[in-house]
Amino acid sequence: MEILRTVAELRQWSREERNDGGNTIGLVPTMGALHAGHASLIRAAAASVGYVAVSIFVNPTQFGPNEDYALYPRSFEADCALAKSEGANVVFAPSVEELYSAGAATFVEVEGLSHRLDGASRPGHFRGVATVVAKLLIASEADRAFFGQKDAAQVAVLRRMVTDLRLATEIVVCPIVREPDGLALSSRNVYLGPAERAQALVLSRAIRQAEAQVAYGERRASALIEAARQTFAAKPEVRIDYIEVVDWATLEAVEVDIPGTLFAVAAWVGATRLIDNTILI
Repeated sequence: MEILRTVAELRQWSREERNDGGNTIGLVPTMGALHAGHASLIRAAAASVGYVAVSIFVNPTQFGPNEDYALYPRSFEADCALAKSEGANVVFAPSVEELYSAGAATFVEVEGLSHRLDGASRPGHFRGVATVVAKLLIASEADRAFFGQKDAAQVAVLRRMVTDLRLATEIVVCPIVREPDGLALSSRNVYLGPAERAQALVLSRAIRQAEAQVAYGERRASALIEAARQTFAAKPEVRIDYIEVVDWATLEAVEVDIPGTLFAVAAWVGATRLIDNTILI
């Protein structure tokens, strides 16, 4: 497995592999601190395309001024070992200066969607996400890019970006990977102490509660949200950021869910912000 550091190297690799028998290129964009959720994305890519690139880049433009950019977990050697074991052909690990040259003045913002759900809580976050993913898609010329459903709001923003910019890359969404007790895997889970780790399970319990209500025929968004709030009330240490029932394409709130509607939660467990969601059926 190769480690590439520049856009030119990544683009050259992609074009050489594609020209060698018409192979398809897959990209798994990450910020490192890889876990089993990332591993599932790499495996899905390896099973779907001819060659797989995994990007490892902690993107500064998607962090707010009081967020955890400097402290975000970094484990490059372990990340490379995991990527290789799951079928990656290259790791793309650029410097900040490689992706954001001095004086860079071009950014990508998906208006509307970028200010909903996590975008409302983290102003500018999705502008940074859209910008860096656009750069990665252009650099890799990937046929498919693989993302996890846990970042469902991000997926909605990126799908719209790809459509609006007429990019050739297909966005592939893979299921949420959970711990045996239900906690959605996240690189930020390492921040949780033992007590906070137990408190964090309230997010997945709220998700299961919504799924159970829908299975029994409840379709009113207000009822689903209220039940989730009652679930969170059992763990008052956890601070709710949002509980929303939205159209997954637009991230706009709905009053009555239909199959494919997104039920999403975000909450602070101690100093750590976690997210979770489910697609209602």
